[in-house]
Amino acid sequence: MNPTDAEVPSANGQTDTEALPEATVLFAGDSGDGMQLTGSQFTLATAHAQSDLATLPDYPAEIRAPAGTTYGISGFQVHFGSGNVRTPGDSVDLLVAMNPAAVKVHLGRVERGGTVVVNTNAFNDRGFKLADLDANPLDDGTLDDYRVVEVELSKLTREALSDTDLSTKEVDRSKNMFALGLALWLFSRPMAPALEWIGKKFEDKPALRDANRHVLKKGYHYGETTEQFVTRYDVAP
Repeated sequence: MNPTDAEVPSANGQTDTEALPEATVLFAGDSGDGMQLTGSQFTLATAHAQSDLATLPDYPAEIRAPAGTTYGISGFQVHFGSGNVRTPGDSVDLLVAMNPAAVKVHLGRVERGGTVVVNTNAFNDRGFKLADLDANPLDDGTLDDYRVVEVELSKLTREALSDTDLSTKEVDRSKNMFALGLALWLFSRPMAPALEWIGKKFEDKPALRDANRHVLKKGYHYGETTEQFVTRYDVAP
């Protein structure tokens, strides 16, 4: 990120808002993690914020690849800015990684000093083995040059939906909405477009509609209340 000189204290006194001329965000995870949907909804919110943008969907190298493997990683990159945006971005400012394989595949695209948000619930021995990693990248120095934000996306989503009648599979598939909400907050994007889309998508499935809306809001509010971020960003139209 190349910040401008403008830096505005937030209303809660804990997080500053830093003005940026442009930014690039990459969502990455298994095909079942809904990264294409997450990226498309972040894109929709960015369009509503009147930023110019370019996108790059990145599909798995193999169809039906085993979950957690590097060749099963799906990604969606969004480059947006105040001026004309002609490419999806050469380097990434924010990587949202749903598992260790996503970090292994895409860390090389993240700008030094950039932010990496990881779903720590997937960072376990099984996840490392599937990604063909010998050690935990959170501990072995791999991420020393980046700002790492560890978020228990899976656990927080399950807690948010603990009072619903949804199956465990349905609950776990909603964690991408938590990640989306957090990314929307971090880059000062509106939630309204995603909330409206969820309403239409699950018009005939009110339980899923309400669950996805709830988790989206939880992700956004997590950004507001956690002390893991000292700065959020705003890219003007």
